[in-house]
Amino acid sequence: MPQRTRPRSAKRALKVRSKKLPRVPKAAVDGYQKGKETRTRILEVALKTFGNEGFKGATTRQIADDAGVNLPALKYYFGGKEGLYLACAHEIAARYGRLMLPVANTAHAALASQMDAASARKHIKLVFAALAEFLLGTSETRLWRLFVQREMANPGPAFEILYSQLWKPGVELSAALISRVLGQQATTQEGRLRALLLISSLAAFDTGSHVAVRVLGWPDLRAERLELVKKAIHDQIDLI
Repeated sequence: MPQRTRPRSAKRALKVRSKKLPRVPKAAVDGYQKGKETRTRILEVALKTFGNEGFKGATTRQIADDAGVNLPALKYYFGGKEGLYLACAHEIAARYGRLMLPVANTAHAALASQMDAASARKHIKLVFAALAEFLLGTSETRLWRLFVQREMANPGPAFEILYSQLWKPGVELSAALISRVLGQQATTQEGRLRALLLISSLAAFDTGSHVAVRVLGWPDLRAERLELVKKAIHDQIDLI
């Protein structure tokens, strides 16, 4: 049987595909990494500065100096003061998403099925355990806690970002699960009220942590004390 030969066009295509991709120059990779690190450093400083001083009180010069960059660099990455402030809000939402999305996605998938009250209660506990870890168990939250508090007390340019990406999704998920515990397929106002009350109880150890630890005689909110907080939240969920 005669051997079949590939058409020239096919050979040419194979030859093209086999070519190695051009190497990215090391200088370009190093420059990208350095730029990424610079942007992150500016954000870290801005989160702290805006939290302490507020949007009006903080200055881009102050932030640039503390981040070890010049003003043109800050403008290059963020466009100006408001752009930097909004970037801080997006960064907070991204950090929240990295921790909360896995448990939230699992809960949403369960909600899409015929979930019973016991299963809904289990998922509420998982959601609030993750939320407690996010709010109380990570040192990085101290960087942006005041930023969030200011936007909650006196809504500014970042309020809508935090509301749409942080607060509303969390309340709606919790409310949907609570409504399912109460025997309702659709999310109810009672579910939203109960969700807000549960979330507010965690806020006592977040925004009100100085009062909480003093009342309880705790030096801080370390791991073993965080577990006590989570247990108390779970006991509240069991009462629904």
